[in-house]
Amino acid sequence: MKRIVLAGCLGLLCGCHADASMTSVDLAAPVAPVTLQQVHRDGAPQVIDGLALQRYTFEAAASPALTVTPPNALTGDTLQVQVQNAMPWAVTLTIDVGGANPDQHLHAQVGLPAGPPQTLVIPLRATSPRQMGMQVAPPMPFDDHGRPVLLATTVEGRLDPRTVRTLRFGVPAPQAPQTLLFGRVEAVAGQALQRAAYTGIVDRYGQATRGQWPQKIDSDAALRAAHASERSALEKAKTPPEDQDEYGGRLDVQNLTATGWFHTQKANGRWHMVTPAGHAFFSLGVNAVAADGGRSYVEGREFMFTGLPPQDGEWAAFYGTDDNRSTERGASRGMAFNHGRWFDFYAANLYRVDGDGWLGAWRTHTLDRLLAWGFNTLGNWSDPALARAHRLPYTRSINIAGTYANVASGLDYWGRMPDPFDPRFVQATDAAVAKASADVRDDPWLLGYFADNELAWAGAGPEGRWGLARGTLAGDTASPAKQAFIADLRKKYVAPETLGAAWGIALTSWSALNATGFAAPSPDAAHPAIADDYRAWLRRYADAYFRTVAEAIHRHDPHHLFLGGRFAVNTPEAVAACARYCDVVSFNVYADLPQHGFDTAAMRALDKPVLISEFHFGSDDRGPFGKGVVSVANEAQRGPAYARFLAAAADDPQIVGVHWFQYLDQPVTGRLLDGENSHVGLVGITDIPFGGFVDAVREANRQQR
Repeated sequence: MKRIVLAGCLGLLCGCHADASMTSVDLAAPVAPVTLQQVHRDGAPQVIDGLALQRYTFEAAASPALTVTPPNALTGDTLQVQVQNAMPWAVTLTIDVGGANPDQHLHAQVGLPAGPPQTLVIPLRATSPRQMGMQVAPPMPFDDHGRPVLLATTVEGRLDPRTVRTLRFGVPAPQAPQTLLFGRVEAVAGQALQRAAYTGIVDRYGQATRGQWPQKIDSDAALRAAHASERSALEKAKTPPEDQDEYGGRLDVQNLTATGWFHTQKANGRWHMVTPAGHAFFSLGVNAVAADGGRSYVEGREFMFTGLPPQDGEWAAFYGTDDNRSTERGASRGMAFNHGRWFDFYAANLYRVDGDGWLGAWRTHTLDRLLAWGFNTLGNWSDPALARAHRLPYTRSINIAGTYANVASGLDYWGRMPDPFDPRFVQATDAAVAKASADVRDDPWLLGYFADNELAWAGAGPEGRWGLARGTLAGDTASPAKQAFIADLRKKYVAPETLGAAWGIALTSWSALNATGFAAPSPDAAHPAIADDYRAWLRRYADAYFRTVAEAIHRHDPHHLFLGGRFAVNTPEAVAACARYCDVVSFNVYADLPQHGFDTAAMRALDKPVLISEFHFGSDDRGPFGKGVVSVANEAQRGPAYARFLAAAADDPQIVGVHWFQYLDQPVTGRLLDGENSHVGLVGITDIPFGGFVDAVREANRQQR
């Protein structure tokens, strides 16, 4: 490796000019004061790859750190640090930058891989991959003209970059001593490293360029050959099951009722979903089985892509425009590159294989795959045309939308909570159910309906349990939910002073409670009435929501199941109300085992069947940068994790099915909705299955169906 000269301009790496201002300190021969906290220097500085570096050992302690205080303020918009990890494993390094004022501070955390010295780069401003249109950044370090550069892609806090006063390098709670080598630390003006870190990260097929894996494609011929091979193997393996009814129900469970529709039934202490023919059905589903999941915004960030096809001619069909600049959803808040032109890499790859008939070919082939892999259900957000083929039972989503009022719970990741006390919500629900059921109410292949998805029944943090109650009282005067809550409190307490005494607050008029932004108190042991009143309100709120949806479903479709609301966060009150009005309570469970994602004791007491409507296990060694919500170390571990989860679900007498999220890997540069970009699919962006994982899934499914 050539010596990296950090005392001058870094040329193409930073794009700065020769007269760019910069200041530096040298941790190999420190002149500035350096404070060592449970850290010690090891020996004299040494020269490695032409760099003067000093060894520092961070002791096994809660927060060992070295802090340097430059004699003058470091001025610039980017810090560059010469560093080497001397351990044979990756070490987590935290970087804290303090400014002139106590309230100015930046924090970053990076994983230092083992290996030769590299340049660690920390932007002196808050930043994250969201500012590049995705949730997880490319792998680091990246190669910049032959030099390894490790960019801190997430930096939190606020700082005037002209007034850096302290630099603190720490290793969080190491279990054994960790040795790192440091050299020069520089603050440089005029950096453009973030763009370099994201340049050219996606190839013409939508694959990540900075990695290799068995299914990676390098030519159209290889793509077509891989598909032909898989289809041939799938055709040879086709064997119609002899131990199932036409819907995929098991023939070995007795004493179940045939009603002509999917329904639930408890027999011999176990809940079952039952096919229209009267056979036990454990729902093994896959979410988002659709051909449009490969769309990612390209407008304004064309530098990230190599080989984008022209926008006209045969490729025009795979371009489109969209706008995702919603201010209501926390999921997309702060997301850049969230509107404009997108390209659909997945569909384009299907076209490369099958030409103009790619969509029909995909539908047939996908159903063949799912059946061969042991699945028996099309989960949420799947292509309706797949359902109409009547080869797999399916679910349908009721998407309630309108101009009705809403309530903030403090989480609001997918938006604020619908206000079920607003008559406009009742009208919107009826319209949404009528639309969702119009063409399927008489279809026996339909399992049932989900209502909405991952509503914010609770807020974030330790006080999140009460977020919806406090958010209701913080609403404006016109809020129907707020007026209903105040009416309940007035009926119980009569006088505002009585409520104030019970809650431990000064309240001399009902108008004070009615004010927009009312700061409702947090429950405490000295005032148990607060928690009692909040619980009562949460019960009433959830009851109003689920009752409204259930009544609309029964009005428009008396045949099919209400499968719940796909809880991500919940309260006991919301779950109890769901159990009262729904046929099945659905949970999106992101945990190692299904029982770790919901209150199993509560569900046994409520005596309702449970459907795990989402789960997955991801890794970052197949292209997309993210590992999903629940990660494993590598691709080889995804299959065993799936098998353990499924076995635990099938052994639970309350659980009637599990649905994997999702069929297709998310785009490397992030999906349109919110920039998610994780490897959680059964197939990749080139529609090639992840063989080892699919084999494990097939075997696990075979044992349970």
